[in-house]
Amino acid sequence: MAKAKPVIGWREWVVVPELSAIPIKAKIDTGARTSALHAFDLSVDERSDGTWANFEIHPTQRSLAHRSRVSYPVHAFRNVKSSTGHSERRPVIRTVMKIAGYRYRIDLTLTSRDEMGFRMLLGRAAIRRRFVVDPGSSFLLTKTIKETGDATTS
Repeated sequence: MAKAKPVIGWREWVVVPELSAIPIKAKIDTGARTSALHAFDLSVDERSDGTWANFEIHPTQRSLAHRSRVSYPVHAFRNVKSSTGHSERRPVIRTVMKIAGYRYRIDLTLTSRDEMGFRMLLGRAAIRRRFVVDPGSSFLLTKTIKETGDATTS
């Protein structure tokens, strides 16, 4: 008998510990294949040890609190078509995502999400075979994040 998958809401708190310890409110988007992280002041450069993305993250919406500057190796580049139909070549980083007590390695594209309501979007590839999404609920696994700031609790 297959083990039941945990149920997540259409938005959840996640932590990307290799980038920041601060939880990020993420929109779960089953219509998007690829996950995306809002990267401020993004630049990409070639170094002797490979291609690196340099960017700033602001994990808290509408706030500069907890912002941090990150330099991270680029895993690949991917052409992504936005919901508006605009195609963009984005750097992809491979990193760890923590949601409640679960920890997974995922691919994240880096882009400007200034006009979007969420700093992070989790696409199908990040949640496939791991979770079931309840689109009528929010924060099913991570409802205590606001009070505790700990994305490893439920």
